[in-house]
Amino acid sequence: MSYTAPVKDMLFAIEHLARIDQVAQIPGFEDAGLDTAAAVLEECAKFNEGVVAPLNVVGDEKPSWFKDGAVTTTPGFKEAFSQFAEGGWQGLQHPADFGGQGLPKTIGAACVEMLNSANLSFALCPLLTDGAIEALLTAGSDELKATYLEKLVTGEWTGTMNLTEPQAGSDLALVRTKADPQPDGTYKVFGTKIFITYGEHDMAENIVHLVLARVAGAPEGVKGISLFVVPKFLVNQDGSLGARNDVHCVSIEHKMGIKASPTAVLQYGDNGGAIGYLVGEENRGLEYMFIMMNAARYAVGVQGIAVAERAYQKAVQYARDRVQSRPVDGSVAGSAAIIHHPDVRRMLMTMRAYTEGCRAMATTAAAAYDAAHHHPDAEVRKQNAVFYEFMVPLVKGYSTEMSLEVASLGVQVHGGMGFIEETGAAQYYRDAKILTIYEGTTAIQANDLVGRKTARDGGQTAKAIAAQIEATEGELRASGTADAQAVAQRLAAARQAFLEVVDFIAGGAKAHPNDVYAGSVPYLMLAGNLVAGWQLARALLVAQELSAKGQDVAFMQAKIATARFYADHLLTKAPGQRDAIVHGAASVTALPLEAF
Repeated sequence: MSYTAPVKDMLFAIEHLARIDQVAQIPGFEDAGLDTAAAVLEECAKFNEGVVAPLNVVGDEKPSWFKDGAVTTTPGFKEAFSQFAEGGWQGLQHPADFGGQGLPKTIGAACVEMLNSANLSFALCPLLTDGAIEALLTAGSDELKATYLEKLVTGEWTGTMNLTEPQAGSDLALVRTKADPQPDGTYKVFGTKIFITYGEHDMAENIVHLVLARVAGAPEGVKGISLFVVPKFLVNQDGSLGARNDVHCVSIEHKMGIKASPTAVLQYGDNGGAIGYLVGEENRGLEYMFIMMNAARYAVGVQGIAVAERAYQKAVQYARDRVQSRPVDGSVAGSAAIIHHPDVRRMLMTMRAYTEGCRAMATTAAAAYDAAHHHPDAEVRKQNAVFYEFMVPLVKGYSTEMSLEVASLGVQVHGGMGFIEETGAAQYYRDAKILTIYEGTTAIQANDLVGRKTARDGGQTAKAIAAQIEATEGELRASGTADAQAVAQRLAAARQAFLEVVDFIAGGAKAHPNDVYAGSVPYLMLAGNLVAGWQLARALLVAQELSAKGQDVAFMQAKIATARFYADHLLTKAPGQRDAIVHGAASVTALPLEAF
């Protein structure tokens, strides 16, 4: 099935929820208003619908393959990537100083969603390059920036993140890769890195690896990790490519999904040492890597929204076409398309509401990122930074978990045909599973939300967000419509449940850590559910107003119906989640270990 980018819904969120008019008042973004957003999204939609989306099934059936140290990507990927780079898509959100277009994340995030909906495996290469660019922009020396940034921003070269080792997954204190200082200021890097996305491929002439390693004599644990640039090919003084560096792919993984994306095992230093260049200062590597990881975590959340959108579109098409059974209300005399059946409608509405809610949340978070990084007022920057940091685990954790549920519902809508690979519904389900795992599992996002984002400030940030939600409830009640009143009631109950959990966490994180962390993932799901529901409630207020003025009435009525469904069917989970967290902690750890 072809993919149709949901440009209208994206622009609605960009205009009315992220307030692109305010983003465009930030110095440097003056030309990035709604007209620019619309033009960029339309062009992006054409490229992804026409060039990238047709390669999605091909990539699943003919994955990247490894032979004699080289990786050959899926037929068509190399040519599509060349068009992607030539179109300037890699540099969309990156500074014009290095060949980018300098557009705000508010616009860029929508383009990232389209690319991932079109082809998740393909989109992973630019995603990792974005992370490498962010790390070098923040911590790279002028020399490193001059050597690598423009080539990365233009898409001539690609980037990777190298954290994981066979013995060190999420626990980076166990990293053993070592870096030996050389008299000329470079380092020789030795070690093995696993799960390196696009660690080897044939789509670009050079690959710039950002690698965590330990310098001899460094402190133990995470305090002794440094970050290095280790290019596949060394770069000469004039910018041309020199000798092959001592980093080699020894195999790629055979995966459940995202099969076209090569996941490499990289070996550093088998022939005397891979030449590496220190990023920033020694022993501050984890701090710099977190810049990449935060960028990637947000992007993975957007991947969740992207897969959900694609699964939803496929399910709707099938539900319109598949004829089976007479409707229970007798509205059709004989057998009818299954979209007439109430349970199929429930599944499709669940898919739609989740996807639109998470898109609204991610778009609003993107606007906060833009203000946090570029607003001239220091206090505004600070407030937006705090809000964005709180949003990252929600966007990553909640959006990816919901994508799995949406993709599963997509298979269910197809019935038995969904279990057959040829229909394509199963690919979205298989692809979606990795999203809850890489760039930090849902539990890692939840631990971050509990420890760094909630307990650390005694719940102040969480309560400030709840106060904003309460203000929206007031606007809903004031609007007076039945839909707005119902949404206000559900939103208030969910907010109250959230606040009770925040108090439980703030009060017990130090004294009863097991009790608090036993409910960390349910807390993340409650918080993500609340914020997505809040954004759809804001959308409902806008849609009511515009519908009353006769503007795009069918679209606005659909937005109202979706927000109402979200409140009735998804926000209503929040009180139950609260009960499980606050009152159910003891039963999580009650069973003795030997009884499992």
